[in-house]
Amino acid sequence: MSKTDDIRWVAQVTLFGDKSAFDKLTCKYQSSIRRFFLNLTMGDAPLSDDLAQETFIKAYMNLNSFKGMAGFSTWLYRIAYNVYYDSARSQKHYADIDEYEIDRQHQTQNEFSAEKMDIYKALKLLRKEEQTAVLLFYMEDKTHVEIAKIMDCPLGTVKTYILKGKEKLSNYLTNAGYGKDK
Repeated sequence: MSKTDDIRWVAQVTLFGDKSAFDKLTCKYQSSIRRFFLNLTMGDAPLSDDLAQETFIKAYMNLNSFKGMAGFSTWLYRIAYNVYYDSARSQKHYADIDEYEIDRQHQTQNEFSAEKMDIYKALKLLRKEEQTAVLLFYMEDKTHVEIAKIMDCPLGTVKTYILKGKEKLSNYLTNAGYGKDK
């Protein structure tokens, strides 16, 4: 599936009302959008599912505004980014996540939950903009240019967010004992 497929499916939805074409777009991007939210919410699966669903609803409702100036995935991640920040502003509950409760919930599902929690703790040290840029770059394989479009900020700012975020993560994880030869 290529970017031309995305454009063709968008055209089928907007010109012909073909809902099955939007289903194809949803199937193509739902895993990566959900993973993006899982990382932003520090593993809160129900919230991630809700945010992903809201993202796809908003994308469907606003598909006529897609101009094709950037790739469909960039446009979709921009919507996801806005959905996340709208949710964070309205609920302000991300700072109050109980990492011990998350670890307890995931320990039977994931044998590496302690390491996962260390990464979540490290991510919590980052400013939200740094966190988003780092996750988009390293977890979602987005380019600096795509991230700048998603976050609606200058390219140099994105590079700074990633550099500062990477430094903070590296310092935290090194101090936590990762990367050291024992």
